[in-house]
Amino acid sequence: MTSPSRVRIAVDAMGGDHGPGEVVAGALEAARSGEVEVLLVGEEEPLKADLTKRAGGRQVPVAVVPSQGVIREGESPVQALRQNPRASVAVAGGLVKAGKASAFVTMGSTGAAVAVATFTMGTIEGVERASLGGPIIGLAPRTVIVDLGSNVDTRPQQMLQFAAMGAAFARVLLNVLQPRIALLSVGAEEGKGNRQAKEAYALFKSSGLEFIGNVEGHDLLLDPPKAEVVVCDGFVGNVLLKVFEGVGAATAAFLERRLGSVDGKALAQEVYDLYNVTERYGGGPLLGINGVAIVGHGRARAPAIAEAIRTAQRCVQMRLVDRMREELGRVKTSTSA
Repeated sequence: MTSPSRVRIAVDAMGGDHGPGEVVAGALEAARSGEVEVLLVGEEEPLKADLTKRAGGRQVPVAVVPSQGVIREGESPVQALRQNPRASVAVAGGLVKAGKASAFVTMGSTGAAVAVATFTMGTIEGVERASLGGPIIGLAPRTVIVDLGSNVDTRPQQMLQFAAMGAAFARVLLNVLQPRIALLSVGAEEGKGNRQAKEAYALFKSSGLEFIGNVEGHDLLLDPPKAEVVVCDGFVGNVLLKVFEGVGAATAAFLERRLGSVDGKALAQEVYDLYNVTERYGGGPLLGINGVAIVGHGRARAPAIAEAIRTAQRCVQMRLVDRMREELGRVKTSTSA
């Protein structure tokens, strides 16, 4: 079953709204390529039974690793992990720490994923906090927005770290050779925004990054973009993410009601997908972690879960962590000078 050419990915089978069934189906879909080996972490007997049924007698590189329980959204991650260190996401992270997997994927609690990844892998030298980022709008697929909610109270120096890691994301996963960086603010001119934005602007100017200044909310929908990496604190980023998701869902429902035909339903689904990129494509990497941890959307179904596993594979093969380290090194050198 083990092949040196395969990337071994640990997957939290119990996390998310539709685990473990959809997670098993997604793991099988990803594994059929022959490029990944999946370790499904969860309740052993039910997982094995489901895996056997869905595999239909075919040999697939998917195995089950037992765990006990799951950490739910709304629970205190640190407290929950202390009470249950054998929870599925904790065991998945532990497999990476032990060298038995190259990355882990979860559709479960973001807070638990951050806590597990930080504890098991640590952060890259110089990184104070891990962050979430990536394209969130289908109309602007080459725009990385970071942070999307893992840090709701952020200092300007941390935002500079987010920018460097977002640049690495854009280079590795979007094939952008020279990512342009911008700050999200209430006006394009220097000096616009709150104290945090103004202090961050001064840091970014001397960072050595390809900083172009501020962009506003309406600029986020442009393709080609004004900037490939847009930085904001996690409070703003998470509100932004959920607003776009909500606009997509509401517009899709409106179109379906008004058009009411087969074509209308197809158009409604297309609009929904454009504004719910994270749900459709599974998830993205935790930036700043000294390893690969992919956090997916809780509502993800099998195709999105398979895509999240493939994203983990690409991050490992394309050395995302090394590229983040290089970007952070350039920023550190520039700001020190």
